[in-house]
Amino acid sequence: MRILGIDPGLRSLGWGVIDSQGSRLSHVANGQIRSDGADLAGRLLSLYDQLTAVLRCYAPDTAAVEQTFVNKDGAGTLKLGQARGIALLVPAQAGMTVGEYAPNRVKKTVVGVGHADKAQVNHMVKLQLPGCVPAGPDAADALAVAICHAFYGGARPLLREVRA
Repeated sequence: MRILGIDPGLRSLGWGVIDSQGSRLSHVANGQIRSDGADLAGRLLSLYDQLTAVLRCYAPDTAAVEQTFVNKDGAGTLKLGQARGIALLVPAQAGMTVGEYAPNRVKKTVVGVGHADKAQVNHMVKLQLPGCVPAGPDAADALAVAICHAFYGGARPLLREVRA
């Protein structure tokens, strides 16, 4: 099963693609999408177009998106939510199921601690995906989301197929 993990962001949206075969995980690709545009609508369109190109290139079977946490900056949270909407829309439009995971669950799955920092996530992603070089912290987070989905969301459809 090929899994696309997405770490939504308006300025930089991280993405990572892994293959999951049973308990084996392997790195396929990763990157960070930088939004272009003078206004919010243009930036969202840029994220949409670039993420659509990632889907076309790597043809994932399923996707997972990190949930947004609410912070003190309400306007920033709303803008992040709009970028997250693009992250959910693009794979759904392609007919994929999309899992959603809280940041603490992703970190606990990959690092073993729910409040791990970005350096710890990056280190553990590299250990779990040998040869992987994340394109940046957002890409490492996206790969962590994909790993989390492999353990929680990605395995369920495979189990149904085996039982059928």
